[in-house]
Amino acid sequence: MVPFEHAQPIRATAAFKGQRNFAGLWWCTTNQRHVGFESWCERDNLMSLDFDPDVTGISSQPFRIIWSTPLPQHSHVPDFFIRHADGTAVVIDVRPDERVKPADEEVFQATMRLCSTVGWEYQRLGALPAVYVGNLRWLSGYRHPRCAREPSLTQLSAVLAAAGAQTIGSLANIIGDPVITLPTLFHMMWSHKIRADLWRHPLCNDTLLTLEASA
Repeated sequence: MVPFEHAQPIRATAAFKGQRNFAGLWWCTTNQRHVGFESWCERDNLMSLDFDPDVTGISSQPFRIIWSTPLPQHSHVPDFFIRHADGTAVVIDVRPDERVKPADEEVFQATMRLCSTVGWEYQRLGALPAVYVGNLRWLSGYRHPRCAREPSLTQLSAVLAAAGAQTIGSLANIIGDPVITLPTLFHMMWSHKIRADLWRHPLCNDTLLTLEASA
């Protein structure tokens, strides 16, 4: 039996001329494989789920629910299924708040009730803050393991452990050539080995970095 977090999509992602939403594939570091999305909002939330260290598995369009009671839709395919490190599961639909109509809310509520009967959590996620999304998009460009290179990995951790908080610019210059050092630094930020505030300001040379306690 295949766990839902490893399941293939129950339907193919639609792509056609004149399509208003943007669909695509995200290479997911959590799964080490591609996971589909059907809108920019879904892509942003998928990226955030991939960044979450507590998420151990992600699948898109994991199953189809056929309703036995009258609802605005005969069936519903949730957007994502995720598994947490503690084994708990979450079924996710993604829809910006301003696009949730009464009929949508009725389906989402029915999905939440159904999930509760099997011990799953249900969430409806909306648009994420622009600064956070922008910072994640930048760091995600360095998410692949090929960006984790020695001796930069060891040197970056050693400097932060010995000297304490440093800015991105100063830390890169201490280690050596920023062109060589920065890809590994950004990979360590994506991997939660180095911490920064990603919510309030766009990343820049003056962004303050600290070493994660577990790094």
